[in-house]
Parts: sequence; C-alpha cells; structure tokens
Amino acid sequence: MIDIITNQDNYLLVDVNIQEANMANADTFKSEVIAMLDQYRKKIVLSLHHVNYIDSTFLGALVAALKHAIALKLDIALVGLNKDIRDLLVLIRLDKVFKIYDTFSDATKEN
Repeated sequence: MIDIITNQDNYLLVDVNIQEANMANADTFKSEVIAMLDQYRKKIVLSLHHVNYIDSTFLGALVAALKHAIALKLDIALVGLNKDIRDLLVLIRLDKVFKIYDTFSDATKEN
C-alpha cells in the first residue's frame, strides 16, 4: 500500500498506492505510516496522487499518524492531492494541520 520512493537524510518520500482511501484500508495505512515513523525517525512526505477518493475514516487515520509523528517531534507533509481532495482538506480545515505541497521537491525545499 505504501512504497518508499526516496530515503534521504531528513525525510522519506512515500507513495500511497491506493485509489480509494477508505475504511477498508485506513487501519493498514495508519499502521504502515506509524511503523515508518518509528523505524526511520524522519519527516514523511506522502504522495496521494493515486488517491481519487478519501473518506472520514481514512482522514482519521491520517490525523492519528500525524499525532504520532508530532509525539516523536517529526512531521508528515502531503503532496500530489487532486483538486477535490485538496478542496475537502481546505473545507474541513485540515490544510491548517498538514503541510500541503504540489510536488515532492516543493515539500523538501526547506530541508
């Protein structure tokens, strides 16, 4: 479900390979992200460019993973959101919680 694309000194670039981010895969997603945070102890940049649909359960898993990252003094950034998903995150104000970028290079410029 999640593939590491690049493992740099300060961050992991990770591709989320699902089209529908929903209750069926939310727990697996959360477990995989938390395991990566625990193992690598780095910022994770999640590419959601494959994702066409996201439900509230998956958003909850995403927020839970971010809370775990914050507890470890790490961060999770999002890239490659389609317009509908980006608009949803803005509507529910998760754009204030997550750093959202258009591309991996934008997300890693500060590193």
